[in-house]
Amino acid sequence: MNLIVYANYGEPNARIMHGHDHDFDDIRSHEHNRFIEQRIQELAGDARSIIEEKEQRLVMRVKAAIREYYFTKSESAKKEFEEANGAYPFLFSRAWRELRDERARFAGAAEPAAPTPIAEAPRPRPLPEEQPEVAAPLDVVYPLDPELREDVLEIERMIVDLVSDLEALKEKGSADDILVQTCRKLVTRARESLQAKVPSDFNARRLESTRSALATTWRQVRSRLK
Repeated sequence: MNLIVYANYGEPNARIMHGHDHDFDDIRSHEHNRFIEQRIQELAGDARSIIEEKEQRLVMRVKAAIREYYFTKSESAKKEFEEANGAYPFLFSRAWRELRDERARFAGAAEPAAPTPIAEAPRPRPLPEEQPEVAAPLDVVYPLDPELREDVLEIERMIVDLVSDLEALKEKGSADDILVQTCRKLVTRARESLQAKVPSDFNARRLESTRSALATTWRQVRSRLK
């Protein structure tokens, strides 16, 4: 019996993730047939565990490469996660979501809770429109072209930084309503520019316009933080 597990089965970039040949005695009996059925189930379960372990290792490598590129702009790290995005797009998306969630949890844990006096009533939860902006788009299909993909990654980083600095500016009391509304509209449009169903949907001119608008507004926010 041949056990083969494919990644991207049926796609041009399909590849074998795991394979193994198993030899069994050729016995024609009901008992042996039931034995083979049981062994097939066991081998399928073992293969699933092996694949899950391989996937987890790959996700960890992709996350490490994305972190390295974010801080160092290393071309080798960029090449590594670009190749992973092309070969294993679903695992790349999983790695990106995990990084985004980790960043959100870290940001929440880093904010110390203000002590509440005993006589003070608890503060009401903010209304939905007062909730902090989500820093990154929920689902992004990355373009196949390396330059366009770099533009998308740069826009995502700028969204994260702009929202983070805007929250800091609001805490200082230096963010007026016009600036807040401008940033919200800009972030919304930026997210819309990244919401492509297929890689070919991205438009280079629109991405450049989005990046330029984000950079201009971000500089304004940063100038008020100084």
